[in-house]
Amino acid sequence: MATVDKHKVLTEGVLKVTGRLVDASNATLYATSTLNEQEIVCIYKPIAGERPLWDFPEGSLAYREYAAYLVSQELGFHIVPLTILRDGPYGSGMVQEWITLDESIDLAVFFSSDNPRLRSMALFDAIVNNTDRKIGHLLPISHDEVYGCDHGVTFHVEDKLRTVLWQWADDELTDQELQSLQKAQQLLAGELGEQLQPFLTQDEIDAISMRVNRLLSEGRFPLPNPNWPAIPWPAF
Repeated sequence: MATVDKHKVLTEGVLKVTGRLVDASNATLYATSTLNEQEIVCIYKPIAGERPLWDFPEGSLAYREYAAYLVSQELGFHIVPLTILRDGPYGSGMVQEWITLDESIDLAVFFSSDNPRLRSMALFDAIVNNTDRKIGHLLPISHDEVYGCDHGVTFHVEDKLRTVLWQWADDELTDQELQSLQKAQQLLAGELGEQLQPFLTQDEIDAISMRVNRLLSEGRFPLPNPNWPAIPWPAF
């Protein structure tokens, strides 16, 4: 059986919308991308369907989703599902591989567990300044393989970390986590910083480096900002 080149199918395939996730605040469309009889189920978020926000530039959420994918991949977190930017039936937008959950995992219990993949996600969220890590944004395939979705409201220059993953707040970072942050320092000053330039402002890229530097200097997971809600609402 031929191996599916998921990136090629998502990028070059015929994108067909088959439904909509009605609970999403922005246009979030259930779709398929088909190329040479290979099909991938995906989520398509057209820029035209983004709801304006008071604290993020209009029309920037798809780019932030893609920037989060780049950071996740380049820093070795592998938390964000395969994500691309492309044209579609409703214009340019973000397209992301659909992740099928292990429905035996109770998210209401799982989110507060001491799971290593969730800990990794908590550190990733601190780096990208995720303002909306809800329980429903956790995508466990198994207890050992967990993805996260909805990274449109990330990379703000102000400290706006808002998440349900606070179980490691103020915990000491491990040697491996510190090494990952040191790698992030180097990549942000070079190749990764350049990759992010078309999608984020220079101030936002500089702010990523500042957050990484702060995590390294403090050597601990962040505490909630006392001047900002710590948990998104609704939490699920």
